[in-house]
Formats: sequence, C-alpha cells, structure tokens
Amino acid sequence: MNALDAKLRPARDGTQQAVLAGLIGHGIGASRTPYMHEAEGTRLGLPYSYHRIDLAELPAGTQLADLLDKAEAEGYRGLNITHPVKQAVIPLLHELSPEAAAIGAVNTVVFEAGRRHGYNTDCWGFAESFRRGLTEARREYVVLLGAGGAGLAVARALLDLGASQVAVFDTDPARAAALAERFGSKQIVPVSDAEMALHRADGVVNATPIGMASYPGSPIPLGWLKPRHWVADIIYFPAETALLQAARGLGCTVLPGAGMAIFQAVKAFELFSGIAPDAEAMTRHFLAAGKVQGSR
Repeated sequence: MNALDAKLRPARDGTQQAVLAGLIGHGIGASRTPYMHEAEGTRLGLPYSYHRIDLAELPAGTQLADLLDKAEAEGYRGLNITHPVKQAVIPLLHELSPEAAAIGAVNTVVFEAGRRHGYNTDCWGFAESFRRGLTEARREYVVLLGAGGAGLAVARALLDLGASQVAVFDTDPARAAALAERFGSKQIVPVSDAEMALHRADGVVNATPIGMASYPGSPIPLGWLKPRHWVADIIYFPAETALLQAARGLGCTVLPGAGMAIFQAVKAFELFSGIAPDAEAMTRHFLAAGKVQGSR
C-alpha cells in the first residue's frame, strides 16, 4: 500500500473517506470536469465533491498561492490546474512527478501530509485520445500551435506518439524557442511562419486557448487548412471550435478536445481518490454533463 492508498483507506466505520477536489483556471464556467468527477464518485459509492475556482470571478489581485493555501487548509485532496496557471503553479509545489518535471507544466496537484505534489495528466490524456481517434494519422511533420502549459504536454505526447518532427508556433516566438529548448530534441523546432509550416504539414494541433467560449475565433486563418490535413484541438467547450468546423467542412480528419479532457480526468481521479475509474463510464459522464449544462 503506497502513501496515497494509505491516506484514502476506508474510515473505521467501513465507509470511504470523502474526497474534496477542485479546478483552478480562468473562464471555466463551462467545464465538464466537476460533473465527471462527481458522477464517477457516485457510481463508485465514494463521497466526492468537486468545485470550480474561476479566476475570472475572483477579485482582481487574487493570488494563486493564496488559493492553494486555502484549498489545503480546507481539506482539499487536490486540485486540477488549467489555463493560464499550469506553469505559474510550479514554484508553489514541493515536488513534481518525473513527467511533470520533464514537461514543465502541471495540471494536477495532490495535497498529502503537508506537501504538494505536481503531476501532468494532460500528456497521457492527449496521447490516449490520439491513439483512439487518429490511429492511422501520418506523423512525419506536425504543426503545434501554442507553447504554453498545454502545448508543452502536447509536444511531449507527440514525441511519445512517434512524430518525426514537431514544428512549434506561438505568437510569442520566445515561448516557442523555450519549448524546443526544454525538450532538447532535434524533433522539435520553433517556427516563425505558421502558414509555411502548414504547407508541408501532415496535421496540426491547436494547444492555444483560441476557440474557447471565452476566447472565440481561430488560432490561424481558416484558409490555411487543406483537405489532406488532420486537425486536432484540445478545446472541448465549445464541443467543436471554429477550427474544427472548418476542417470538417474541408473533409479533414478531426480530433475534438473531448478525448483529452476525459482521459486527463481519468488519471486525475485516480490521483485524488486512490481508485482507478472506468474510462467508458467517465466518457458517459462527460456526455451527460453536456446535456445537463445545455439545459440550464
């Protein structure tokens, strides 16, 4: 029994200890993650509460460090971390998993015995979604849009998936260069001309927030897409971004962000609860969350 399992052992009366978790990010009102976690907790007979902590709704000047302190003091088992603080959270943690340290971004924090452990479940989440949804996709040359926290995880996933070369474009060239330098791989190169990169690309991944309900639009001019491209997006609210809609209209093979959202949650749920959830059940919860939120 590891330390996490020991912490989550049943109470003396035979009931499972309650899990309190949450999500910190900006503009996360449409996130389906809370519903997924709570529904799976209910399915497993586990008292489970999951709360949104939306930076967009908090007073100006609210500090991330204060939010972590408060969550830990209130007995949170852990927190998911999303845009724009996946990198900003790292100095506030005591240790990182090997994968999170290599990627340089954290999307899951676990509180245990006065220490804060950082993990990255986005990388596995994207890779698992890709393996299931783009099995036959050619990966000789892939364009990655965005070099922030999500971009770091996707870059690592693309390498794990066997991409021969990943061209990274960011509106801040220094961030793209820093991502390439972090991995120290000749397979990852920063580019300054996304249009030119797309001319030779097999596929493109959007790892920017552009396309989210709170950041509408497309990260690139839609006319740059060609029918031969496959197009993946990490955004899932809305379910289909302007980028994916245009790609689908051209006949491109597309990969929506729902898969990454589901599979990263599968790993996070296990980190918070010590119990491995059922991925198919989590998928059903994700779809049900869309219906529930759509009816409000």
